[in-house]
Amino acid sequence: MKQFIVNRYFVPKGFSGITLYPFVFTNKDSHLNDARFVNHERIHLVQQRELLVIFFYLWYVIDFLIKLLKYRNKNIAYQQNIFEREAYQNDHNQEYLAERKPFAFLRGK
Repeated sequence: MKQFIVNRYFVPKGFSGITLYPFVFTNKDSHLNDARFVNHERIHLVQQRELLVIFFYLWYVIDFLIKLLKYRNKNIAYQQNIFEREAYQNDHNQEYLAERKPFAFLRGK
């Protein structure tokens, strides 16, 4: 099974990729060789699996909407999303998933 798929139609404009468990879609072949991109999306796969997929999406949307009301800016709301914060803070660390504790997104920095 191919987990990472290049398909520009599934990736929202302005983004490099989107994780829809169990797949990661990206709009460029070059992203498949970007260790930071791959690690970021793998963190999302673990988050989605932890929350049985559907609860991840529900929580993601609710958190995004709350942050959108708070910041009145969709880019800031995205960056401040509880799941994105964990992924961005740790995507540079290639060992992160091996040492990550369950539900680490709740601990935030």
